[in-house]
Amino acid sequence: MQRKDAAVFTFHGTPTPGLRAFADKLRAVFEKNGYAYEKNPEAPRLVLNFISTENAKPYRRRAKATFVVSLLELPEMPAEPVKALYPYLVRALSNMMVAYTPGEGAHFLTLELGHYLEPEGPAFYERVYARINPIACSVLVIDNVFEPTLEPELWEGDEQTRALYRAGKKLAEWDLLPAPFPIETILPPEDLRHVKRLYGIGGLSYGNLSARKDEKRFWMSASGVDKSNLSQIGRDLLLVKDYDEEKNAIILQVPPNVTPKRVSVDAIEHWMIYREHPEVNAIIHVHAWMEGVDSTQFNYPCGTYQLAEAVAEKIRAAPDPARAVVGLKNHGLTITGRSVDDILERIDGKLLPQVPMS
Repeated sequence: MQRKDAAVFTFHGTPTPGLRAFADKLRAVFEKNGYAYEKNPEAPRLVLNFISTENAKPYRRRAKATFVVSLLELPEMPAEPVKALYPYLVRALSNMMVAYTPGEGAHFLTLELGHYLEPEGPAFYERVYARINPIACSVLVIDNVFEPTLEPELWEGDEQTRALYRAGKKLAEWDLLPAPFPIETILPPEDLRHVKRLYGIGGLSYGNLSARKDEKRFWMSASGVDKSNLSQIGRDLLLVKDYDEEKNAIILQVPPNVTPKRVSVDAIEHWMIYREHPEVNAIIHVHAWMEGVDSTQFNYPCGTYQLAEAVAEKIRAAPDPARAVVGLKNHGLTITGRSVDDILERIDGKLLPQVPMS
């Protein structure tokens, strides 16, 4: 019997023969771990969406709390899986895609370019479940509340925003602001708008930067903007005022005369770090790596409270939280500093562009 508080999951679409057997076995593992299967739920926690290379049809969510993992069967894996499969992930409006090749295993692809393989063998379906579960149990924090109350003297920025502008230029010089797939060429306009609403993004531009303004507030780059040109307040850079737990939303102060962009989905992570560590004055997140860094255990999605908590825990355990380097599993680095320039000086020449996947 299922627990009353069990998370609901379902299947969508028509599976291929290989995916039907794969899904049946995976369903058993989910139910064993306390999930409740329903055929046509109103607002499931998790949807396993069957797609094909000919028809990557999305599941249309009714709630942001619904996570979608698309399942695709392939006779063999392409030589460059990320390049070949990423368009299907995006077209299917998925948080994750699992490309199953019978006899070989399951290849996982995430929106943040995570790519890894679980080979068939002992406990295969338990391992697949372990990859999917962190997504299914996550809580997104991507809603924004804009307050047109930014002080007039900050409408043109300040010393901190100018430091972020210089840092964005430097990261671009180091080729650390990748946008590997022009999402607007992959999706039709209607689906593009849907993706932006679901993921809280302005585009697929990776990395983000922030700098403390005062005891409670911090400046942060907007979502999906050109981070090599962080110049306009309210659009490229926003002032984060707080996190409203009841609304599950980031509160932002903006000038009254601009139509603001959304703040980076990682704002909740930065908010946690600044709140706990007054000595931290800047944070930079890049899709790169450094040797010997301590990493989070699970591959939580960007913009989730769980990822923020996992990073905050690592920062807390660092010898000097104000100068910590934390690895985000299969994703990249979060680096704290006493200033933006402090971070740049410490990472100059030490970053590896390829994030190890495991």
